[in-house]
Amino acid sequence: MVVSTEQEHPKKAFGWAARDSSGVLSPFKFSRRETGEKDVSFKVLYCGICHSDLHMVKNEWGSSTYPLVPGHEIVGVVTEVGSKVEKFKVGDKVGVGCMVGSCHSCDSCANNHENYCPKMILTYGSKYLDGTTTYGGYSDIMVADEHFIVRVPDSLPLDGAAPLLCAGITTYSPLRYFGLDKPGMHIGVVGLGGLGHVAVKFAKAMGVQVTVISTSPNKKEEAIEHLHADSFLVSRDQDQMQVII
Repeated sequence: MVVSTEQEHPKKAFGWAARDSSGVLSPFKFSRRETGEKDVSFKVLYCGICHSDLHMVKNEWGSSTYPLVPGHEIVGVVTEVGSKVEKFKVGDKVGVGCMVGSCHSCDSCANNHENYCPKMILTYGSKYLDGTTTYGGYSDIMVADEHFIVRVPDSLPLDGAAPLLCAGITTYSPLRYFGLDKPGMHIGVVGLGGLGHVAVKFAKAMGVQVTVISTSPNKKEEAIEHLHADSFLVSRDQDQMQVII
């Protein structure tokens, strides 16, 4: 017997879903699971739009299944917590990124590298532990294991926090992992797009000297005046590029 998406779980939910690879999103009624003992439920207030969402909506990676509710830069306010949840309480500002599950037993999980877990469960377009499809943050409510929930500081506006859950961690992680976060160091950021501008802001906040390298001379003002990069090089200009060889 086929169970409709509205009846899979007890919690009624509403979102925006792609039904095919046309790129069109339309209203979608579905359901979320009840709050388990280690789950956190929250009202979704903002969700960033990652370019991955566009790829998935249009099945440009060949792995999409429909209906598909995108969104993995999700922030909101906690409405319910499970009986064994220790880190969060009702009213907390929280977020969820691109993962909602893993095996918790492999070497990667043991070393806090759940993104390398062979059984990693993506926030949308994956199968959860109960066999049902995961749906993302283009929706009104979210339920996730507290292990994959992060706290958003009260001092950080929720709308600005959302992109940090994908573009943010994608640039913050290598800066910290490779030790490029020490005052006085000098790094280059290639490209001043969605990831690049966040990398510049993180690096400057860490006290690092930053050179932006871009194909577009038009981005110099943004890099220097708005993001406070220390210098700017146009990668198409061979004379400028000789400076860093």
